[in-house]
Amino acid sequence: MKELVQNFTAQLKESKEIASKAMISQSANIHNILITGLGGSGIGGTLVMELISDTCKVPITINKDYFLPAFVNENTLVIISSYSGNTEETLSAMQQAISKKAQVACVTSGGKVMELAKQHKFDCIEIPGGKPPRSCIGYSLVQLIKVLVAKGFAPQSLLTDLDNTITLLDKENTAIKTESEAIAKKLFNKIPVIYSLGSCEGAAVRFRQQINENSKMLCWHNVFPEMNHNELVGWTTKNDNISVITFHTSFDYARTKKRYEVCKPLFEKYSNSVTDITAKGTSKLEQFFYLINMGDWISCYLADLKGIDPVEVNVIDHLKGELAKF
Repeated sequence: MKELVQNFTAQLKESKEIASKAMISQSANIHNILITGLGGSGIGGTLVMELISDTCKVPITINKDYFLPAFVNENTLVIISSYSGNTEETLSAMQQAISKKAQVACVTSGGKVMELAKQHKFDCIEIPGGKPPRSCIGYSLVQLIKVLVAKGFAPQSLLTDLDNTITLLDKENTAIKTESEAIAKKLFNKIPVIYSLGSCEGAAVRFRQQINENSKMLCWHNVFPEMNHNELVGWTTKNDNISVITFHTSFDYARTKKRYEVCKPLFEKYSNSVTDITAKGTSKLEQFFYLINMGDWISCYLADLKGIDPVEVNVIDHLKGELAKF
């Protein structure tokens, strides 16, 4: 897993090349967009929605289930994101998109999604397979961006920002690993509580998922200002088993930042570990990938501290095996 994380910028370079060659058709009369996918494949949809939420002129919905919402019809762009191409929930959603005559585009490494895409002549971008899906966020997110740019729902700058992102991550590689290793020591034998300040919740979700899968740990995340209206009231008891991690970007809203300034002393009162991580970079894409890369490294260092294999996901394999009996 460490090797995969270390090669992240190489993945971004390859993904940019794949995107440059991908042929995506134009869509007509799109009233809404739905991106469907789960786990390491689905997080790309969450991230891209945040990246374009302030520019996209139609609603975007993220779907992580077997079923599609009733609003999906011939005026919906449904983007299928499945790394393996065989995710059963995503295949179920894809079949419904076909029956509803939605306009479909796919991002996958193969499997049944690829077969259906070829059968129905859908736009489909093929990405390299054979790796853990969670290690391929660069492939999936960049291709989702490509689809949305090509269809006119995302700015071209997101693709051109990739060069700056690669340069930034290569330059900061040593510093990111050093800081990540130090943070992992703070999280060891703790329950991580992850907060984002509204502009990068997708990166916080991704970090939680990486701690779950790579570090084999439970944790939770929430987002400002929503947590100020419920979870904040739960901060009433000292708990040294909790370690707070917060994600910050230059795009955080001023009043949201003020909310955090007011809340931070409360976190410090009831937890003996509060760590702020501020993204580097100029664009949203740079800052998102900076936080993602740091979170990936932290999860790997935590696995080292626990003496476990970050790659194995035996419990998920067991679940799939049991489901296959039905």
